[in-house]
Amino acid sequence: MQYMLLIYVDENREAAMSEEEFGRLFAEYEKFDEAVREKGIVLSTAALQPTSTATTVQVRDGKTITMDGPYAEAKEHLGGYYMLECADLDEALEWAAKIPDAAHGTIEVRPKMVFG
Repeated sequence: MQYMLLIYVDENREAAMSEEEFGRLFAEYEKFDEAVREKGIVLSTAALQPTSTATTVQVRDGKTITMDGPYAEAKEHLGGYYMLECADLDEALEWAAKIPDAAHGTIEVRPKMVFG
């Protein structure tokens, strides 16, 4: 089963990190990346640019409306994701707990919907 592990982080916390702290976090992510790749379960992964680069799109009454920034006001924002192939939810949750930002942010785990 495929699971999307969505990584929500507080951008202000990351912006306040020293170069050394950010380097340690990056190294932790490199270890996690290596582990899921060695296991052969990573299907896709990406880190996202800050929410200041986001544009939100809506269509209302046939008119396209665009807005700068994220749609929702929240302390934590989507910072990246992993799409993993796991045996079951329990395995996906085990991997989610190993994502470095789980210690300070939130990891949302959702199964991919299968049609047909």
